[in-house]
Amino acid sequence: MARTPTQNPTEGQQPAIPQPGEPQPGKPSRDDEVLMREIDEAVRQDDAKAFFEKYGVPIGAALVLLLVGMFGFWWWESSTDAELESQSETIVSALDSVDAGDYDGADEKVEGLIADGSIGARTAARFMQASNALEQGERGRAVELFAAISADSDAPQPLRDLATIREVSTNFDELEPTDVIARLEEMAVPGHAFFGSAAELTAIAHLEAGHRDRAGTLFGEIAKDEDLPETLRARARQMAGLLGVDAVEDVEQLIEQGGTLRGVAQGPAQ
Repeated sequence: MARTPTQNPTEGQQPAIPQPGEPQPGKPSRDDEVLMREIDEAVRQDDAKAFFEKYGVPIGAALVLLLVGMFGFWWWESSTDAELESQSETIVSALDSVDAGDYDGADEKVEGLIADGSIGARTAARFMQASNALEQGERGRAVELFAAISADSDAPQPLRDLATIREVSTNFDELEPTDVIARLEEMAVPGHAFFGSAAELTAIAHLEAGHRDRAGTLFGEIAKDEDLPETLRARARQMAGLLGVDAVEDVEQLIEQGGTLRGVAQGPAQ
């Protein structure tokens, strides 16, 4: 009796199809997946808990500092704007007093700015008081106020330079020529914002010190600087001519502008 051949389970045999709910080969069952998710969630919670236990306080403190800093900046900016506005109103009110001829009243209004005002307000107040002092014939007080601005290291340098020129010009007759030259030396160079005023004062000081050649050179440089007012250039041109320095570059242009060659033609003073 012939035996019925049997199939090799590993050869030609179709794999069994898993029934619904049964785990597929190589994949976790639903129960395993649920358990893995629960374990993963527990690990995440433990990690978060450990993180906040370790860094929660520093992060909280940093957030508080950030909020405090933001609020502080907002408060400072608001108070600063209000303070600057108040100082501006004080200066405007003082200017109204000056226009009305009430110099003492203007001085009183800006007095507080010199002690407690911002740098700009303090400097403006001192300039105003110095000008008021000159209007009232108080030259010594004006010189002191200009000197205070010049010595204020917090004030903007252009304003300090301007105050130095005003101080020197106001007190010129009381200063030695060498002092004037030393005080204005850095400003009496072409290109400086206050070259014209500083150079003219310096040139006059050189004349008084007997330095005719240096004075003539400075007057010539002033006369040739087209950025300076024509009245100053014309005055310097004439002085340069008297000192034997030819400061005329274009004669025809000078004549068209209504200038004169009289000072140049005279030549050096005897």
